[in-house]
Amino acid sequence: MTGRFPYNKSAVLTDGGKKGRPRKERIASRAFGYRINTPSDHGGKKDIHFLVGHDWDRPLASTRSGTLDITDTDEAVIFVATITVELQQANYVRDFLAGYAAGLILGLSPGFRIPPERVSPKAESVEEEDPSEGMAIIRTVHDALLYELSAVTRPAYTEAQIEARNWITNAETPALASDVRRVLNARNRWR
Repeated sequence: MTGRFPYNKSAVLTDGGKKGRPRKERIASRAFGYRINTPSDHGGKKDIHFLVGHDWDRPLASTRSGTLDITDTDEAVIFVATITVELQQANYVRDFLAGYAAGLILGLSPGFRIPPERVSPKAESVEEEDPSEGMAIIRTVHDALLYELSAVTRPAYTEAQIEARNWITNAETPALASDVRRVLNARNRWR
């Protein structure tokens, strides 16, 4: 499974309701680079997970287990996840695959925290939207600690998407692989 979270795109976090102002967010290029590119204290990469719906009880892959490979570029965070044969037997994974195949779980959402100001004094900035474009308050995240990427039904950033590509290949689970291929093929026919 692959996915892409694009940098420098705006997401509307709230429309402001009846009396408030809209709030938007933008993630700057390489804002997630620290945890992606910095080795952990124990060697290897810092552990970042690929989850279903930001739920730590529904993991799909991780960097520490070697099932998640993440690349940080100026344009986007790109990942490749391998969902293991053992994990494919879990009910939540079957549910996720069915939701994906039905076209309901296609979005990607990052789970991150802003570092303390003492560590990154300019981790985020806030500015007024250009009046010709609207009246929103825009937060730009320059530095963030990425802990997970999640498959979601409705991402805040509409361009952030996941995609399955030839990732079920193990002959040990032919029934599951066959069922998922059948559903994915049906989904692709209707696009």
